[in-house]
Amino acid sequence: MDLLQAYAEGGEFDIDDANSPPPQNPPTTTDADDTTTSSPDSSPMRLSLPSKSSAPKVDDTMLALTVTGNKAQSKPLDPTQHMVSFNPTYDQLWAPIYGPAHPYAKDGIAQGLRNHKLGFVEDASIEPFVFDEQYNTFYKYGYAADPSGNNFVGDLDKLQESGAVSVYNIPQNEQKRRRIEKKKEKLEKLGEVDGEEAGDMDVSEVDNPATEAWIRKNSKSPWAGKREGVGGELTEEQKKYAEEYAKKKGEGENEGGKSNAGMADKSTFHGKEERDYQGRSWIAPPKDAKASNDHCYTPKRLVHTWSGHTKGVSAIRFFPKHGHLLLSAGMDTKVKIWDVYNSGKCMRTYMGHSKAVRDIWFSNDGSKFLTASYDKNIKYWDTETGQVISTFSTGKIPYVVRLNPDEDKQNVLLAGMSDKKIVQWDMNTGQITQEYDQHLGAVNTITFVDNNRRFVTSSDDKSLRVWEFGIPVVIKYISEPHMHSMPSIALHPNSNWLAAQSLDNQILIYSTRERFQLNKKKRFAGHIVAGYACQVNFSPDGRFVMSGDGEGRCWFWDWKSCRVFKTLKCHEGVCIGCEWHPLEQSKVATCGWDGQIKYW
Repeated sequence: MDLLQAYAEGGEFDIDDANSPPPQNPPTTTDADDTTTSSPDSSPMRLSLPSKSSAPKVDDTMLALTVTGNKAQSKPLDPTQHMVSFNPTYDQLWAPIYGPAHPYAKDGIAQGLRNHKLGFVEDASIEPFVFDEQYNTFYKYGYAADPSGNNFVGDLDKLQESGAVSVYNIPQNEQKRRRIEKKKEKLEKLGEVDGEEAGDMDVSEVDNPATEAWIRKNSKSPWAGKREGVGGELTEEQKKYAEEYAKKKGEGENEGGKSNAGMADKSTFHGKEERDYQGRSWIAPPKDAKASNDHCYTPKRLVHTWSGHTKGVSAIRFFPKHGHLLLSAGMDTKVKIWDVYNSGKCMRTYMGHSKAVRDIWFSNDGSKFLTASYDKNIKYWDTETGQVISTFSTGKIPYVVRLNPDEDKQNVLLAGMSDKKIVQWDMNTGQITQEYDQHLGAVNTITFVDNNRRFVTSSDDKSLRVWEFGIPVVIKYISEPHMHSMPSIALHPNSNWLAAQSLDNQILIYSTRERFQLNKKKRFAGHIVAGYACQVNFSPDGRFVMSGDGEGRCWFWDWKSCRVFKTLKCHEGVCIGCEWHPLEQSKVATCGWDGQIKYW
């Protein structure tokens, strides 16, 4: 059989077959089944050709890979799918989103794929310990590990310098150095021991009363505390000077003490110790206190009650930014500060006013605070020591006191007085630097707006006035026939709105933009506050408005819908003040004329 015949029959052709002699046994035919049986030698020859497929090549990366040894090509995942049927690689999971770029969006992400103003933000699951370590490392050293990769962010020079150390893994040599330094410090306190000797002496010897080192450290010289030289009698000239000085001092005290009715400024500390074992002050905020969530919720139950005031409580203020202490102004002339996080006890009582305290206000860092009282005095206190730094008075009753919130103007004090004026003091010099005199009634509130360049005041004359800070000319005067007096005003956390407690039993909302317009669509009502200066306030995320009322309830409204969200029966009598905790999202403090402060 030749090659052409093999092609014609479509058989398989083998070179060896072509050269071999023809087969000896011809095929035989049987009559029984009419089938032709052929021996292996007599089978037709076939030609081996490569197989071809006309189907296009398909990328099957996303199909489940069952064959071992195959690897998926690097192709991104669809962010909208909920299930992946194979094990994707790290590169596939973290690849950027592919697709047509949006023509008007800066970053090219379509609106449907956004969940944040800046694009698409994904949740990262991080252990609290790991997060705290990086958070504290960043604030101490200025750098931290990037959670999305194996690199660092922040101050890279400091990173190189410190060898990428974190706050929780100080290297051995650093620990040793600190131990040696501590040891030397302890030993150098001894009078006789030099720096060189101190290195050889053992610390345990200094602490052990049976040793020579302890005796040398604690024994006192017989001349200790004695003054050098013998104190002789005063000369005539010195006596004369001393008498004149005493006379002058007495006159000055009489002038300053007229309005104070001879009330001495004093303070009592009620805690265990003013400094802890590390030397931190009792007012120092806890280092691990930070907001665990941005979302606020309304409180459901009573957590704690502080009862130390013998008469009603007129105002409460949380310690700025941290809220670990709570300051309260009582009608029993006392101001008290309470521990919120730990013991829940009164930490210090400040006594210096002879009549009820009307208003209180913290400085930005909480180290000092102002009090305004019906004894016509404004006092500036040191929170930690309880000392009065300075006293201010114009002879009129101050109804509201505020410090300028700017860090560089923390020495500027504004007070709204009963004689229709707002008086501005420079606390460094004690001088009155400005008087804002346009209101026709006693001034009730002062609220800073517009990056503290302006402030809004309300008064018993049923009007709102807006002033430029430092310029005693009204730039906006709001007075309508339907308006009532507004004894409390709060600024929304986004600084765009003011909530004003109106004495016709509603809370009105004003814009802080150029025109200070009334927002007629937002109005919060339902509570009874007529005749009471109940404080209005916002939750830190701005989702809730809250206010006390004349029947002892605390009301919560939803900011968007203006509906009543919840009411809590808080006090017997008037619930005059309410403050939302700056860090704890669902905790609120209220105070009332029953003399109690409650934490919800």
